[in-house]
Amino acid sequence: MSRNDTYETPPASELQRLLWVKAGTSGHLDEVHPGIYIGDMYAAKDKRLLQSLKITHVLNAAHGKFNVNTGAVFYRDTRITYHGVEAFDMPGFDLSPFFYSAAGFIRTATSSLAGKVLVHCAMGLSRSSSLVLAYLMIHEKMTLVEAIKAIAQHRNICPNHGFIEQLRELDRSLHCPSKGH
Repeated sequence: MSRNDTYETPPASELQRLLWVKAGTSGHLDEVHPGIYIGDMYAAKDKRLLQSLKITHVLNAAHGKFNVNTGAVFYRDTRITYHGVEAFDMPGFDLSPFFYSAAGFIRTATSSLAGKVLVHCAMGLSRSSSLVLAYLMIHEKMTLVEAIKAIAQHRNICPNHGFIEQLRELDRSLHCPSKGH
């Protein structure tokens, strides 16, 4: 990739300006990439909506009883495959150990022609968008800037500062290998 020679991960302040560009408010869910939806807990709990959209997979980035308490049992009367990540929307929470497993789940979901995945958290702004950004960087070979721009044209997102820093680190490891990573 020729951009490795010139691309550098921008500072967090520059990335923040790219996030909130879609006019209007964010809905309960939006398709942000072919077959990939980002949404909130209301979308995740609306099984009729998910079935009408032909969602085949759900990645809950707010899994657990103190978060959005859905799970495989919640979706048992559907054909939805479930994956939960017990993450907390706090800058000090390390989401990066989940980047590759979540990206793999999204990749599996979208690898079939009819596959569609809802990636959600409580509000569909921080945890879920961070995992979709990681997917776009890992499997679609986008830089962090390209991934933010790709999502932000379809949905307003707002990963917390800690997640932005973790995504910047992922970006450097994927796209700036000559920088000592």
